[in-house]
Amino acid sequence: MDIPAWGSECVRGMTSLTVLWGFLSMIVAYLVLALVDRWVLQRGRKGPVQWPILGATPEILQNYGFFNDWPVQYFLRDGLTFSCKMANLTYTFTADPANVEHILKTNFANYPKGKVFHENFDAFLGDGIFNVDGEIWKKQRKTASFEFASRKLREYSTVVFRDYSVKLASILTDASSQHQAMDMQDLFMRFTLDSIFKIAFGYEIGTLKPGLPDIPFAKAFEITNEVTSSRFMNPFWKLQRALKIGSEAVVIKSAKEVDDFTYSVIKARKAEMMSSTKGFGKGDLQSPGKGDLFTRFMVLNEEGNQQFTDKNFRDTLLNFLIAGRDTTAVTLSWFVYMMTLHPHVAQKILEELLNFEESENAVSRVDINSKESMGDEHFNQRILKFSGLFNFDSLLRLPYLHACILETLRLYPAVPMDPKSIVDDDILPDGTAVKKGGMIMYAPYSMGRMPSLWGPDATEFRPERWIVNGVVQPESPFKFTAFQAGPRICLGKDSAMLQLRMSLAILCRFFKFQLVPGSVVKYRQMSTLLLAHGLHVEITKRLD
Repeated sequence: MDIPAWGSECVRGMTSLTVLWGFLSMIVAYLVLALVDRWVLQRGRKGPVQWPILGATPEILQNYGFFNDWPVQYFLRDGLTFSCKMANLTYTFTADPANVEHILKTNFANYPKGKVFHENFDAFLGDGIFNVDGEIWKKQRKTASFEFASRKLREYSTVVFRDYSVKLASILTDASSQHQAMDMQDLFMRFTLDSIFKIAFGYEIGTLKPGLPDIPFAKAFEITNEVTSSRFMNPFWKLQRALKIGSEAVVIKSAKEVDDFTYSVIKARKAEMMSSTKGFGKGDLQSPGKGDLFTRFMVLNEEGNQQFTDKNFRDTLLNFLIAGRDTTAVTLSWFVYMMTLHPHVAQKILEELLNFEESENAVSRVDINSKESMGDEHFNQRILKFSGLFNFDSLLRLPYLHACILETLRLYPAVPMDPKSIVDDDILPDGTAVKKGGMIMYAPYSMGRMPSLWGPDATEFRPERWIVNGVVQPESPFKFTAFQAGPRICLGKDSAMLQLRMSLAILCRFFKFQLVPGSVVKYRQMSTLLLAHGLHVEITKRLD
């Protein structure tokens, strides 16, 4: 029997009401569950509010733009460790030095980078030293340790850092004369990319050339870094990658640009070395300008000590590039920002540099302060002569500059959070239980802001905290974690400090920086603490 039209409408109406009622019932049930969980199960629980199924994901997404600051409130309120669920993982956050030592040293094997980290960064870091564990990591670490300890690499790096620091200073000279504000972060990213690329590949990439040309590789490198970093907060990135939509569609293109350029450089450098009628070997490492890492690895290949494929070269050298380029540029940017906020600190650095200059002039008899002309050409000649006073050892005689660098790294660590996987259930030194399959993140950015670690003035920029009787006093690497600690301690620490000291000694001696009025200074959520809108400053030459 046919159902009348009005009957069909009733059936459809009842079906719609049933669906609506079911949907509303689910919402009510979820809210009741959330209230029970909030008021019964979460009483006394450390950390953020945990929603059923969702965990802390809503709060974390809400605070994504300042995620590095987000844990600080809970560390101050609840103690230096807390845990929360996000999507299908439990994350433990810690700012406790004892826990950090346990993670990075005492029980190192239980806290590798892990599968999650490797998957997230695979398109960028591949199987490089910062993205692998176990025997692959040990082999790369052993090779890298030997190379970083070589006198030849240190000497080569010193020359490269000095040359590019002078090149950067000449750009600032021109900007000052033209009363042109500059984005110092952009300049520092160019400066570190050019210098680190030269040390890694022995190749001139040229981002500091006149006119500051846009280099597609540099932009693609930055995009790939940003998107792969954001995967930790995006539980749907694998679906986006499969569908080639959203940020994953962008990173497919940018990662290909990075690879294409890198492999083209590897091919060109191989051809250059193989075209030598004499071949190459250890003798190349004694030749001027042959201290770059690519040359050193090619020699190891030729001698049969290592077997590097082009993929190995790509992964190894790009990992070195991300470690040396972004981290140093970030530190330089925050340092200059601190100088704009604390001109009395900049003045103390200048006084130290003038005293150093006076003592070196007496020995070298180089008249750096000759003022027969005040034109830009002569000013740049003064900079060039001044830079000649610096080498690895002489830069160590600038303790206040060193303290200012350390204080910048304390408050603005280049890597603000570092995630590790958890292999097996464990108990941290503070009694916190962590479960197999979860993630643990120690938080250098938060640690620098803890009064329990640094005193009541923890949030203040005060370089003097590092100096005792005129000498810089090091802190425990598990409290001051800017360079990691334990078996994974940063191999490039000395190289990074060399570049920071060299460039900042030159810039602080010859220039004053003032923030452009109305500038907004905040970080961008990435694996490194980049400034979201750059660092726009007005530059004035120091003529004293």
